[in-house]
Amino acid sequence: MKITTICCIGAGYVGGPTMAVIAQKCPHIKVTVVDLNEERIARWNDEDVDNIPIYEPGLSSIVKEARGRNLFFSTAVDQAIEEAQLIFISVNTPTKTYGSGKGMAADLKYIELCARQIARVSKNDKIIVEKSTLPVRTAEALKNILDNTGNGVQFQILSNPEFLAEGTAVEDLLSPDRVLIGGDTTLEGKEAIQSLVDVYAHWVPKERILTTNVWSSELSKLTANAFLAQRVSSVNAMSELCEKTGADVSEVTRAIGMDSRIGSKFLKASVGFGGSCFQKDILNLVYISKSFGLHEVADYWEQVIIMNDHQKRRFSKNIVSTLYNTVADKKIAFLGWAFKKDTNDTRESAAIYVADDLINEQARIAVYDPKVSYKQILFDLNYLETRSSEQNEKHILSYASVYEVCENAHAIAILTEWDEFKECDWKRIYDSMLKPAFVFDGRNLLNKEELKRIGFHYQAIGS
Repeated sequence: MKITTICCIGAGYVGGPTMAVIAQKCPHIKVTVVDLNEERIARWNDEDVDNIPIYEPGLSSIVKEARGRNLFFSTAVDQAIEEAQLIFISVNTPTKTYGSGKGMAADLKYIELCARQIARVSKNDKIIVEKSTLPVRTAEALKNILDNTGNGVQFQILSNPEFLAEGTAVEDLLSPDRVLIGGDTTLEGKEAIQSLVDVYAHWVPKERILTTNVWSSELSKLTANAFLAQRVSSVNAMSELCEKTGADVSEVTRAIGMDSRIGSKFLKASVGFGGSCFQKDILNLVYISKSFGLHEVADYWEQVIIMNDHQKRRFSKNIVSTLYNTVADKKIAFLGWAFKKDTNDTRESAAIYVADDLINEQARIAVYDPKVSYKQILFDLNYLETRSSEQNEKHILSYASVYEVCENAHAIAILTEWDEFKECDWKRIYDSMLKPAFVFDGRNLLNKEELKRIGFHYQAIGS
């Protein structure tokens, strides 16, 4: 089947950028991104493309080029489903907060709702593509729903997991390491796989497009995120040992990273990983392993999460102990709230949990992040349900610049590795702070010797 119409259900961090790139690279394909969130769709359609809901370097220019030509954002879900030959499902799959598997399993209610809506609306054969991160064998559940519509429509289910790193998502889409497509091994399944291969082949070299069975594709996404998170937790475990022994974690990781068997990526010690994928996917992997009775496997992967939570708690405890065992009514300036640079995504950001710990100690938290609003900061804290919204508002404020947020602060905590933090005038910041002035570098971002020469009491992770 030659694809000329695509629908994507879900206008979030995966669906929006992915469909924008497909539309730019395939101008002959009509691409419609649908979502029930009217405010989100309105922002995708904003005349000022700098106001689109997702910040990724290069994304706004791609949206500006394709929007209105062959890229459309709409709340008319049924119409887009009916028109499309190929439908991407890119809705949220959060960790369950209720029932069986609470705290570990993926909540698939939005996936099921999509399947039932597709089954209800569809009048002709369609290819359904899992784009959300899903537990292995979800395609089987989708197929059971879709194959029992009673209207004679035939569906092929493909798995096409995303391997995007937020902050470099556009670059990852334009020049991916690989595109993975899983489907049935039947003739119809192979034809569906080829239809999606042909879409990506407009800009991705064919040797980078991998095809597998659908179960291997689903599990590959969980495995990739688990391996990456494991590296982060591993180096963070060593960072604590470095601090006790007098070793420097940056020197250790440089030495081991030059080993071609190990490599240098994902070996930077930090306050811990965040984002929407790592923790959720590992917990899902733990749940799947336990459901098959593989308890040793589950325990192994669960330790990655335990280590990450420990690193965040360790960072906040160190701030309290260094500031003479009390931060009550002290101003702690947070540089960064997003979970990493070049994104406005705050999901599972370490900053949220460090702030929560310090507010429990009655600290005053002052935040500057170039892409995160005060409204989002409050939402993130309120979501933890540790205290009332009114109490959170008393303890946290946001500021418009690095210099404003640091003025009269007792200490600075660097939580996001934004480039501008390396480039600002640290002597000016030092002069504006209360003395002694402390910097707790949760991202190993700054030059230790330079900060100490200025007069700061400087602490970085793992040194």
